[in-house]
Amino acid sequence: MNILAPSILAADFSHLGDCIAQAEAEGAQYLHIDVMDGTFVPSISFGMPLISSIRSATGMVFDVHLMVQEPGRYIQDFARCGADILTVHAEACTHLDNVLDSIHAAGCRAGIALNPATPLCVLDYVVHKADMILVMTVNPGFGGQKLISVMPEKVRQLRSYLDARGLKADIEVDGGINEETVRSVLEAGANVIVAGTAVFGGDITANTAKMMQILREYD
Repeated sequence: MNILAPSILAADFSHLGDCIAQAEAEGAQYLHIDVMDGTFVPSISFGMPLISSIRSATGMVFDVHLMVQEPGRYIQDFARCGADILTVHAEACTHLDNVLDSIHAAGCRAGIALNPATPLCVLDYVVHKADMILVMTVNPGFGGQKLISVMPEKVRQLRSYLDARGLKADIEVDGGINEETVRSVLEAGANVIVAGTAVFGGDITANTAKMMQILREYD
C-alpha cells in the first residue's frame, strides 16, 4: 500500500492542529516530522516539545526524520514524546547498527536515510535492521527544493537491492515531491511519499485528495 506522509515543515504553525486534521481526513496516513539541529543540516526546526504537543491531536503515524548529528543520543526522548518511526541518517551516525538497535529497543520502527550522493553500499551490513529506507530526493535542510532528476533511478536501484536480498523494507522519498514528480518515484518503487508544500501549500483538503488519488493509482 502506498502511503502519504505530509511534512509539517510546510504547514501553517499558527493553525497546525487544523492543518493536520485536514490532511488526515483526506486519507494521509503518516505525519512526517523533520527535526533539524543546525549542525547536520544548516537549519534548525523543532524537537520533542512540539511532537509531544500534537501527539494527542491525531492518530496518524508519527514519522520522525532526525536530521541530527549523532541522533543515538536522543532516541529514548523521541520515543517517549510519541514517535512511531525514527529515521536517522547513515551519514550522521558513527555506529549506525547500534542506533538502529536502540530505536527498536525503544519500541519504534527504524529507518535509514541516505543523502542524494550517498551510495547504496552503505546499507550492506545494516539493511536487515531497517524497516524503511528514506531516499532523499533533495539535499536535506530546506523545504521547497526541486527533485534531483537522477533520484528516481536511485529509488529503482534500491528496490532491486532490497528484492535481491528478500527484504520488505518500505522505501520513502522526501524532497521536491508534488503532483508532477510523484509518479516518477512511485513507478521506481517508492511506497512512502513525503510531501510538504504539495499538501500544506494552499487548499490542504484538495491537495491531499489529489495526492491520495495518484497514490491509489499505483497501489
